[in-house]
Amino acid sequence: MKRREFFETLIGLGSVSMTMPTVLRALTDDDALICNRKFELAFTHSLHTRPLREVITEIGKSFLGTEYLAQALEVPGEERLVVNLRGLDCVSFCENALVLARCVKMKKTTFEDYKAQLQLVRYRGGIIHRYPSRLHYFTDWIHDNEKKTILRDVTKEIGGETYRKKINFMSTHVESYRQLRENPEFVQVIEQQEAELSKRALYYVPKEKMGEAEAKIQDGDLLAITTTIEGLDVSHTGIALHQNNRLHMMHAPDVGYRVTVTELPLMEHLRKNKRQSGIIVARAIDPA
Repeated sequence: MKRREFFETLIGLGSVSMTMPTVLRALTDDDALICNRKFELAFTHSLHTRPLREVITEIGKSFLGTEYLAQALEVPGEERLVVNLRGLDCVSFCENALVLARCVKMKKTTFEDYKAQLQLVRYRGGIIHRYPSRLHYFTDWIHDNEKKTILRDVTKEIGGETYRKKINFMSTHVESYRQLRENPEFVQVIEQQEAELSKRALYYVPKEKMGEAEAKIQDGDLLAITTTIEGLDVSHTGIALHQNNRLHMMHAPDVGYRVTVTELPLMEHLRKNKRQSGIIVARAIDPA
């Protein structure tokens, strides 16, 4: 793609309906501008010529310093595609790095291309159909995106062990989810999804054995941290990054923090948290 052709694809990134409320227009324009800058960065560094894992890594690095936003996708009203590149939680950080990288590799670099890929990754089968259609549990997110050939779970092949757990956190903590409190009919659907999740054969690398797996994990792999919290599969997510021959993780850590890289190697980082039991590793598949 020539430079002029590339920038022509970016024209209109901020275009929105003239009937859209002023505040919403401003937010949409801001996100479109950030999206534009990510694609411009990719073009400047010819990222489309590099392996997908390297593109994910570089896009992830470009988000370093971005403010953490709790519950980034929880907005009032009917379920719809939420675009927010100004503030990220741990899942939306991973999603956006993956989605933007896929767009770069496919040379589809308009704001509409980005939103289409975001919807594909975030929703079951890529279809928005009310709140339960969003992939709320990260192991379900991995499973569905594996079916869509967007990524593959490599945990077992790098030495992962069986991870068995009854998943029911959302249905047993309805009070924590506004959409479930306000729409009781969604709870039954979530319960069915949880029952299916609980039957699946999952694998994880226990944190005590991560030393054996570190060398098999690649920069740009998506990391899901498993947890001892009852009913929950994963409590945190991030992107693999090796520094000084040790595995670290880029992540959006918590309220009051910004997207950063773990100060300690990931194995030592996990050892400091009793509720974090290990990791699941997903590797993106090149869309080309």
